[in-house]
Amino acid sequence: MKQQGKHYFADKDIQVVLGTLLRVGVIASMAVVFVGGVIYLSMYSSYMIDYEIFNPQKTPYSSILMIFHGLLTLDGKAIIQFGTLLLIFTPVTRIVFSIFSFLIEKDYLYVLIGLFVLGIILISLSNKLVG
Repeated sequence: MKQQGKHYFADKDIQVVLGTLLRVGVIASMAVVFVGGVIYLSMYSSYMIDYEIFNPQKTPYSSILMIFHGLLTLDGKAIIQFGTLLLIFTPVTRIVFSIFSFLIEKDYLYVLIGLFVLGIILISLSNKLVG
């Protein structure tokens, strides 16, 4: 008679999940950016943009909250920005999932390394490093 034991993730299972997570994140962000680009081009196709002078204050979607407000109105620029956010947060999600998988395996050295990497990424994504 077979004994039914606890099933822990094998290394191959974790690698498959992580690979799928990255693939789905990149494909989803590409699809969102494509849809946003189509909407943007349909709304602003006749608008001429002047690239001689860079004015960062002119962009309405410089914060995550404003991007979500723009998504509610289906603005193409906000949808493109949201797709970019999805692309940025895909590897962050992978690191978080890796930390949990190392916790399941009780490999605490890699949990600490993962937390260190996650901390570096989150600090660099915040505005603390920007003067």
